[in-house]
Amino acid sequence: MCSYLAVSPSGFYAWSQREPCERALRDQDLLPRVQKIHADSRGFYGSPRIKHALSQQGTEVSQGTVARVMRGARLQGRSARLYRRSRVAQRAFFTSIANAQRGVQLERVNQIWVGDVTYLRVSGQWRYLAVVMDKFSRRIIGWSISKQRDAALTNEAMGHALRNRKPEIGLIFHSDRGIEYAAWAYRQKLSRHGVVQSMNRPGQMNDNAHMESFFHSMKTEELYGKTFACDDTLQNTLLSYIQFYNQQRLHSSIGYRSPATFERQQAAVRGVHF
Repeated sequence: MCSYLAVSPSGFYAWSQREPCERALRDQDLLPRVQKIHADSRGFYGSPRIKHALSQQGTEVSQGTVARVMRGARLQGRSARLYRRSRVAQRAFFTSIANAQRGVQLERVNQIWVGDVTYLRVSGQWRYLAVVMDKFSRRIIGWSISKQRDAALTNEAMGHALRNRKPEIGLIFHSDRGIEYAAWAYRQKLSRHGVVQSMNRPGQMNDNAHMESFFHSMKTEELYGKTFACDDTLQNTLLSYIQFYNQQRLHSSIGYRSPATFERQQAAVRGVHF
């Protein structure tokens, strides 16, 4: 073997008996903590989030160090390339509903909510998931799943959010221009609760980027590669993920904190309760 590797026998034996270097010892000490954080995140976290999780536990290390330890342990964050839904069929009607959230400075919860609908499969059949998010904290505050994509679906998700939060009059709710948000019954519901309706500008999908980001995270982290034989299994999986997303998942956009932690900290600063 020594001749194959072009090293001397004495050099090989010296190397094999050498004590681990200081960096290797640090990596060995760090590995169990990295493995636990990775496992607690359900295997979703890559090196950036694990670095911040370690920092919150009082261990300051570089992202490169975490990445090296993860490579050595063959740990990898969950990610995948997914196709985005096409919005070429944006409806040009209802132009009276402007994008009311543009230019608004986010300062608190229950200031701007955003919502959207996505497609999921159960036993080869489509299911539709409607979600409402608080844009300030990124917390999911209402959701509903149905076999039909209609105003009843989005009404249920919004009703869930309203019961959870009981917002003051003047809240802005933003969505795309889907018919399930433009339906008369849905617009009446928002009006009864003093909610100002806001919609994407025609052809501007990025106006609702926060919801697109949530659906991408949910599908790549939790749903990618899975199949569901029944509605109960899908619903339980969604419930589990949303609880994880709200209570535990570190979000880079809010300082690598979970939405629940971010809201508690903001409440403490303001001396209010949600």
